Amino acid sequence: MRKALIEQRLAMPDRLTRADLLQRVMRIWLVGRPDTVIGAYWPIKGEFDPLPALHRWKEDGELMEETQRRRIGLPVIDKVHKTLTFHAWYPGCQMEEDAYGIPKPKDTELIVPTLLFVPCVGYSAGGYRLGYGGGFYDRTLAALEPRPFTVGLGFTHGFLEDFEPEAHDLPLDAILNDNGVVWPTS
Repeated sequence: MRKALIEQRLAMPDRLTRADLLQRVMRIWLVGRPDTVIGAYWPIKGEFDPLPALHRWKEDGELMEETQRRRIGLPVIDKVHKTLTFHAWYPGCQMEEDAYGIPKPKDTELIVPTLLFVPCVGYSAGGYRLGYGGGFYDRTLAALEPRPFTVGLGFTHGFLEDFEPEAHDLPLDAILNDNGVVWPTS
C-alpha cells in the first residue's frame, strides 16, 4: 500500500497545484495558533513541502505588534532509541545528510516543538496516518512529554477509507490536505 501511494503521489500531474493549495490551507490553519516552536520535516519522495508556509509564519511573528520569536525545527534521528529530536532550521542554515540521506540541520540548537507537522503517505478517519513503516514518529510521540499537538499533512489521494491502525499507532490531533481540514471532521 505504501509503495502504491508513493508512486501515485510522484505521478500526480497536478502535484505543484495541489502543493500550492495545501500551502494556503496550512497558512490559514496557523492563524491564531499560540505556538512559537513548530517541528516539521524535510520533504522526500514527493511529499508536501511545509517549509515555505512555516518560514512565512516565522516572518509574520516578527511583524506582529508584539514581536514573537518563532522557531522551526527539523528532525534529527536518534539512532540508539530510533526516535527523533528537533533542531532549529532556517533558510540557509548549514545542512548535512542523516543515515537515510535526508537533509538535517547541522550543529543547530535542540528545540522542543509544541506543534508538530508530520508527513502522511496515507491517512484515515480518526486521525490515523500511514508513514514509511519505520515507527520513528510513533516512538517519538510516545516519548515526548508533554506531547505536542500533531498535524498530518498529505495530498487528497492519500485518504484511505479502509485503513486499520495497529495497536502502537497514535492518532494525530488534526490532518490537513489540499482540500482543507480532513480531521477532526467537526
